[in-house]
Amino acid sequence: MKIEAMKITLHEMRFYAYHGVFPQEQRVGNQFVVELTFWADVAGSIHSDELEETISYADVYEVVKAEMAIPSRLLEHVVGRISERLFATFPRMQRLTLTLSKCNPPFPGEVQSAAFTLEASRD
Repeated sequence: MKIEAMKITLHEMRFYAYHGVFPQEQRVGNQFVVELTFWADVAGSIHSDELEETISYADVYEVVKAEMAIPSRLLEHVVGRISERLFATFPRMQRLTLTLSKCNPPFPGEVQSAAFTLEASRD
């Protein structure tokens, strides 16, 4: 078998957080949704069935959760912090796509969410 790619996705991680430019957003908070897909060399786990040969999905979630708990003004800043910490924490991680969506942003109109997506790879 020739492996073309190995990617792991965590769909719709939901957090209540205090990110936003306006004082009310920072005080009241809002619902956020995180979508994360990352590519990693986890080929050993395909044959060994051992957690040590892959990246623990639960550990990845905990990193995202910890960074979401730190208030930022901009979605771009939050996504940058999460991405940097993921690469620093998980050496097997090679590339990622990370989207952070703010539900019901404070716009003068009906908008379900506003989102920022970053695609990055290890240096």
